[in-house]
Amino acid sequence: MRSIWLCADDYGISPAVNVGIRDLVVRGRLNATSALVVAPSCHHRAEALALDVLNRHEPRVAIGLHVALTAPFRPLSAGFRPLRDGRFMSLEGTGAYAFLRRFSHDALMTEIASQLDAFLQTFGRAPDFVDGHHHVHIFPQVRDALLRVAKERLPQAWLRQCGRAGSFAARAADGKAIFLDALSGTFRRRAAGLALRTNPAFAGAYKFDDDADFAALFPRFLEGLPDGGVVMCHPGFVDAELRNLDPLTTLREREYAYFAGAAFPAVLAHHGVGLARPSCGNGSTASS
Repeated sequence: MRSIWLCADDYGISPAVNVGIRDLVVRGRLNATSALVVAPSCHHRAEALALDVLNRHEPRVAIGLHVALTAPFRPLSAGFRPLRDGRFMSLEGTGAYAFLRRFSHDALMTEIASQLDAFLQTFGRAPDFVDGHHHVHIFPQVRDALLRVAKERLPQAWLRQCGRAGSFAARAADGKAIFLDALSGTFRRRAAGLALRTNPAFAGAYKFDDDADFAALFPRFLEGLPDGGVVMCHPGFVDAELRNLDPLTTLREREYAYFAGAAFPAVLAHHGVGLARPSCGNGSTASS
């Protein structure tokens, strides 16, 4: 039996998404979620308490920091540049700046540290792991700043790398997989050089088309995924706040329905996979 992390990204992006994620944790269908502390709903103490209380009697869910550097969100640190109308740039703009190495290293470190401080204030403890909204944490420049912050302040947390499992031939047809593999190889090597832990493999990315058949896609994420691997997901319900912040809407409800349904545990059993048990507090296990 392989134990994996099924991680719901974007906790805090809206109350309806938060409700869906918490419901799946209570059902035993999720064992990790990462908090988007730059989102307005993540600032409400009640939303954090509603998640954190699920670990009160026994560890049910690892809670991570979901670092964000893309619109429509605003930075938490003063002086972060560049901005567009007070917000981070688009994903394309942030990616271009990072690959051209035009960001200030100090500004990136300050913003990542500010988001970590917001997590500490909101949840009252350090995150179990760190990942990134739109995978920005593995971009050039951003990864160096994040690794330094993690080394200085989060040596017990693990960091999500996005390299896939399986042979190159199986991944070659997916351009996004190749892109993530290339960035993750450097990220893993630099993390290892700092004695920081990463997950051994990653899955869960797919093209967010409205007609995507998530029930057909999910079993493929488990193929070749090793013990300790991470599957990213985005379940939740749709509300006005989500629609105002993110284009990924109806697919969240489709993912929620799949994880809440009877087919999901049967698929896990068929593939010899179970959900890893989180440890208490900081440092839920993942290793490379």
